[in-house]
Amino acid sequence: MSDYLLEVRDLNTSFFTDNGEVKAVNGISFTLERGKTLGIVGESGSGKSVTAYSIMQILSDTGRITSGSVLYKGDDITKWSKSKMQSFRGKHCSIIFQDPMTSLNPVFTVGNQLEEAILLHTDKSKREARDRAVEMLELVGVNEPAKRVRQYPHELSGGMRQRVMIAMALACEPDILIADEPTTALDVTIQAQILELMQDLQKKLGMAIILVTHDLGVIAELCDEIVVMYGGRICERGSVDDIFYNPKHEYTSGLLRSIPDVTGRRERLVPIAGTPINLLNLPKGCAFSSRCDKAMKICLEEVPVEFELNPGHSAACWLNMKDMLASQDGGDCE
Repeated sequence: MSDYLLEVRDLNTSFFTDNGEVKAVNGISFTLERGKTLGIVGESGSGKSVTAYSIMQILSDTGRITSGSVLYKGDDITKWSKSKMQSFRGKHCSIIFQDPMTSLNPVFTVGNQLEEAILLHTDKSKREARDRAVEMLELVGVNEPAKRVRQYPHELSGGMRQRVMIAMALACEPDILIADEPTTALDVTIQAQILELMQDLQKKLGMAIILVTHDLGVIAELCDEIVVMYGGRICERGSVDDIFYNPKHEYTSGLLRSIPDVTGRRERLVPIAGTPINLLNLPKGCAFSSRCDKAMKICLEEVPVEFELNPGHSAACWLNMKDMLASQDGGDCE
């Protein structure tokens, strides 16, 4: 039995389109322990959501895991049958999608959709499933839950619909909860309530959480470990303190510089220059090299490997390895 609840090893996922192969995830690896929260952060197109969908194996028809493994309690789920994966989803691992309005079926009541998940993954009767649905809505802070189960998604507010999605994800008490941009469409007040709710439920149920987001503020509040992604690869990983106070990759530093400064000491935001790379045509070297002011020749030619700077803190950047390579080669990387 593995010490980790989930292990992702050298995962590669591609989408095969008419224009060619889109390499959305390129050899990423990470682990997740029970009761811990892992944050995956990066701008749009960095591979965050595709990583989550690869774990759940809910990719579109053109998407496919081309290599690597995803181990749940030591067992590689990429080799499981469709029926076994259907049992895994919801019962052992659940996901909260970005937009609850498009994720909930508009022609069925909230209660009907909650009951479906409970009946599918447990041996409860229909009456017991209805009682469980009401119980879950109450748990996630929905007022008048007995009334809400008879309502349709369009009759609820955005925050209420998101709570319904969380209730649905947690109805069977999974070991792992994947939250894909769970607060993107919500206002700040509701966002804070949803984050607090997720923390409270994690403590009560002891589940592990993978939080996928581009919001560094959300990451700082919830996560034990952070993984920064760009171009389908991991740039940097470490604790909240490592990433926010001692970033060692230029992309991570760029993300932090683009956050508004509430103290007023910095008047202007500093955007990251350039545009995201084309995943149809990945560069030969570092994915971020074309947007990095400190790029060296080796950055254009060689993909950097992750280099451990401190225990638990590593970055895939040639700048961190420059001194080491110079001492070995007797020269300069540039």
